[in-house]
Amino acid sequence: MSNIIWKIKSFDELTVPEFHEIIKARIDVFVVEQDCPYPDLDGYDEKAIHLWAEQDNRILAYCRIFDKGIKYNETSIGRVLTSEKGRGKNLGKQLIQYAVETIENRFKTSEVRISAQDYLLKFYSYFGFQDTGKKYLEDNIPHTEMFRK
Repeated sequence: MSNIIWKIKSFDELTVPEFHEIIKARIDVFVVEQDCPYPDLDGYDEKAIHLWAEQDNRILAYCRIFDKGIKYNETSIGRVLTSEKGRGKNLGKQLIQYAVETIENRFKTSEVRISAQDYLLKFYSYFGFQDTGKKYLEDNIPHTEMFRK
């Protein structure tokens, strides 16, 4: 097995095979595993920075990063996942750490707003995200809006 490689690219920098693997990973986790049919291709991929860990061209962890004013007034992170093969390796923590660092370096802010699945509230609080009290169902899954100052 080869080493884990981290990649970060704008939409225009993605190769077709990379984008295919990203969509496959998102569908495998969010649609198949979580049994949640939802419109994954939402028109935001083109505006996102894509951050992921891969091994042997398979995605282990992934997220999208947005500048201010795209999803929220603040920067944001979304479509956060760890694939089945990537679990138990602490990649989720590395992913969020890298995402926050990317936002701080590229967008010169530490303010980040996210929509977190409720079972991950404790996980995100580890990175300084706080529960805003705004709770809602998104695709029939309980979510909470969280904010990091």
